[in-house]
Amino acid sequence: MQVQALPINDRAVKINEAVERVVNRVVRGRDAWLQSLGLGGRAAAYDDVNYEFIGGPADAMRRKLYDKSLRLLWKAEVAAPWSSFRDSNPHERELTDLAERSLTDGERAARARITSAEFRALLDREYTLEQKRAVVGVLSAIGHGEAYAWLVSASLLTRVQSTGARAALTMQVLEEAKHFVVMRELVQAFGVEVPRQSAWEYLLLEGTLKAEGLDRFFGMNVMVESIALSIFGMLSTLPGLEVLRLFHLDESRHTALPVAYFNEFPMSRRERASVRGRVRRLKMVLPTLPLVMLIEPHLAVLGVDAFDFAGSVMRKVATLSTRAGFIDKPTAAMQGEVFERIFNAYCGLTRDKHEWRRFLDAETTQGEVELEVERRAFGDAAAPAIA
Repeated sequence: MQVQALPINDRAVKINEAVERVVNRVVRGRDAWLQSLGLGGRAAAYDDVNYEFIGGPADAMRRKLYDKSLRLLWKAEVAAPWSSFRDSNPHERELTDLAERSLTDGERAARARITSAEFRALLDREYTLEQKRAVVGVLSAIGHGEAYAWLVSASLLTRVQSTGARAALTMQVLEEAKHFVVMRELVQAFGVEVPRQSAWEYLLLEGTLKAEGLDRFFGMNVMVESIALSIFGMLSTLPGLEVLRLFHLDESRHTALPVAYFNEFPMSRRERASVRGRVRRLKMVLPTLPLVMLIEPHLAVLGVDAFDFAGSVMRKVATLSTRAGFIDKPTAAMQGEVFERIFNAYCGLTRDKHEWRRFLDAETTQGEVELEVERRAFGDAAAPAIA
């Protein structure tokens, strides 16, 4: 490249550089002093000397979560053609068109039925009014949760350390935004009234958003995302709800984020042993108990025992909590027994001829694909294979 360099004033350059060095020392010294006193200081946790966020690169976490999320980033236009989304690029549309031209007449007819109007007709055909209300009652509960997941994941961007962790959370922000807006259209397609957020959801989600520091990881990625994962795994095999398989796959990565993060930046021994911290997190969980009781009628319409569902969720929450270091295994086992007693006591009061059951051994996720995703995510704590 050939360019004509312009003349500069060397003396002015030296003066400007000297002034910058003085101002840099004053500004950074002031912010360091304020930070040491807990009065503010630098807002960005960014290391401009090493060109990284505080905490280092954490490339392993980036490859495991951010890169993987990018590979699996799905387009609503393709996955949910009944929606109003047009998020495919011209190349992706061309591939879809080529694929559609290769379909048989029967396959093409099956795909054509899921335009917006035809999708609603499919729902009218497949579901009774009572079943529609039940599906919407369950989906809207987690739909409100997706709104908060969007807010919480965005707020955590300023809390985590390392470039890799921030990259992973950035993908979660994008995915939660897509979940919320696609879920909203899906719920509205059923054509029944969408219930407001219940008081128990409000307490759970507001408590998570207001939680201090990385307790938000527990409230959102461990608790709320485990509920979401279980709901999507439970409903994804129902007619017209196949798109929930993609939600389910996203949530499996979201639930893994705290474990991956604390492997890189483990909590201190004091934080792990903190009784106050455990009590705080237990209080965050408590609204899920009356929430399960509230949605029991909806789940019953869909043939699902609400306490089988709750037991499955609690088992996954305990697994993630112990892996991340939020709680130790003996305490998790003790809390599990307490929940078993509460579930069985409630069922003993409300169900005829109820006999003691191990609800935490139950599994409500359907479909071999979804079960395999959970086996990879939870290992021995996941559902058994379908015979």
